[in-house]
Amino acid sequence: MTRRRLGIWTATLLFAAVSAVVGCRLADTDGVTPVPQFLAFLPWLLAPAAAGLALALLTRWWPGTIWAAVVLGLLAWFLAPAPYGKGTEPDGRVIASLEVLTSNVEFGRATDALVAAVREERPDVVFVQECEYGCAATLRRSLAEHYPYRRSVEGAGSTGSVVLSRFPLRPAAGIQDSTMGMPGAVADVRGHAVRLQLAHPMPPLPGQLNVWRRELGRLRGFAASVDGTPTVLAGDFNASQDHAAFRAILDTGLRDAARLAGSGRTPTWPARTAPAIGAQIDHVLVSADFSASDARFLDLADTDHRALLVEVTLHESPAVPAR
Repeated sequence: MTRRRLGIWTATLLFAAVSAVVGCRLADTDGVTPVPQFLAFLPWLLAPAAAGLALALLTRWWPGTIWAAVVLGLLAWFLAPAPYGKGTEPDGRVIASLEVLTSNVEFGRATDALVAAVREERPDVVFVQECEYGCAATLRRSLAEHYPYRRSVEGAGSTGSVVLSRFPLRPAAGIQDSTMGMPGAVADVRGHAVRLQLAHPMPPLPGQLNVWRRELGRLRGFAASVDGTPTVLAGDFNASQDHAAFRAILDTGLRDAARLAGSGRTPTWPARTAPAIGAQIDHVLVSADFSASDARFLDLADTDHRALLVEVTLHESPAVPAR
C-alpha cells in the first residue's frame, strides 16, 4: 500500500506541474515564473506526462489515467504541425527572392564562425545579435566588400546588434528604449521598399518578466504599424510559438518563415542539445506578401544559438493572412 501511495503522489506531482503549464497555454497566457520558462520547452513535457501515466497504470489509479489522457491530449493538440494552409500563400507575381540569416553570436564569441558562414552561404541580409564592439569592427572589416550597407546599435556585451545588407539601406526608427539594441532599416530590394527590423528582447528571466513582456509588446506594436509594407522582422525573440507574447506578434499578420517552410519546431537554443532537445526562439517573421521555400539551421562554434537561414520570396500583392 505504501508503494502504491508513493506512486500516486509522484504521479500527482508530475501531472500538477505539467497541467499548470498546459493550462496557461490553453488560457493564452504566459503566467508567472517558472511557467514562461517551461513553455519554451512544451514538447518535452510529454516525458513527465508519460511517466505519470505509467505510474497511474502501475498503481491502478484510474482517475490519474484520465488526468493523464487529458494532459497528453492537450499536449498533442498544441504540438501537432499546424501549417498555414492552402490559400494563404501570396498569388501575385514574384518580385524578388532573398536569403535572410539571423544569428546570436553570444557576446561576440562566434563572430569568426559567423563570418565564415556568411562567406559560404552568401545571404542577402544578415541580422546579428549580441554583436559587441569587437564583433561590429570585425564584421565591418571582413564583410564590408560584399555587405556595404549596415545599420547598427553599438554596445558592449549583449547590447550590440547589426543588420548587414547587400541591398541599399536607408535609416528607419528601430525599437526604442529596449534593453538590447534593435536597429531598423528600409531596404531597396530591386526597386521595392522592404522594412527590416532586428528583434532581441530581454529573455524571460525570473524577476524580469515585465521587461520581457514589454519588449515583446513593442515588437508587436512595430508589427502592427507597418500597414501593408513588405516586412522582415528577424532575430533572437527569446520566445517560442508556445508563448502568448510571441503569438500576439503573429496575430498582426506576420508569419514565421521557418513554419512556412515546414520547420516550425526545429530547436535553435541551446545549441549544445539542439536539435535533440531545445526550443526555437530564433525566428524570421515575414509579412503576408512573402512566401518561404527553405529554412536551414546552421551550427556555429562558440555560441549557444544555432543560426537560422531562410529563403523568402516577395510577391507583388499580399495575401490575406491566416488568423
